[in-house]
Amino acid sequence: MAEGRTVQRNLALQRQWYGEPLGDRVRRLVVAFRISQAQLAEVLGISAPMLSQVMSGRRAKIGNPSVLARLVILERKVLIPGVAAGEAEAIDQALEDVRNSRPSLGRDNLPVAAANGEEVCWPVLRELARPSELESAAELLEAGHPGLAGLLRRAANGDG
Repeated sequence: MAEGRTVQRNLALQRQWYGEPLGDRVRRLVVAFRISQAQLAEVLGISAPMLSQVMSGRRAKIGNPSVLARLVILERKVLIPGVAAGEAEAIDQALEDVRNSRPSLGRDNLPVAAANGEEVCWPVLRELARPSELESAAELLEAGHPGLAGLLRRAANGDG
């Protein structure tokens, strides 16, 4: 019974720290990238048993900030059109990018608490287009879609 209470406590802490249980986030990535849990662990830079413990709630947190940053980066890569469409080449490239990343903690790779959360899409937009291209797209969209144009400009400038 003590283990069950520990698991419930850890899952509650994960909800508090990460917004939801890490098992839910990891399962979505396994499905989106069509890989095994062990393959995902390797991409993230964590052992498969450690990832399993975090997913099941036997451990409350991911202790290595770089592993957490890679998890967030990979979640954002799900939004890349080719990845979202299930294209093998795009999926492989996204996984390789994350595997080889050496993230430092900061605004560009960890979620920020924005009023509307739009900052989470900025890195994806910046991967797809240079700031000047985002500005050009914003100009084209301004008349008919001012909200989207504003989002593209904020992504280009990296500010709120």
